[in-house]
Amino acid sequence: MRLEGEPTLGQIDDYNGKETPQKRRLVRNIIIGLLVVSAIYGYVKFSFSTPSDYIGTPENPGINTAMK
Repeated sequence: MRLEGEPTLGQIDDYNGKETPQKRRLVRNIIIGLLVVSAIYGYVKFSFSTPSDYIGTPENPGINTAMK
């Protein structure tokens, strides 16, 4: 069932590899930008992460992992 005025797949600009070079460049830039942002976020997260589950205090340091 086709609605009246609805384009066919052949009439759509982006169907079957017929997109414009500007659209291809835009999609490529968005993907590269997202990869760069995620790499920066991962680097910052990895570099500045500290364990948050340590519950020791200077008076009661918890488990001593230093070798004697």
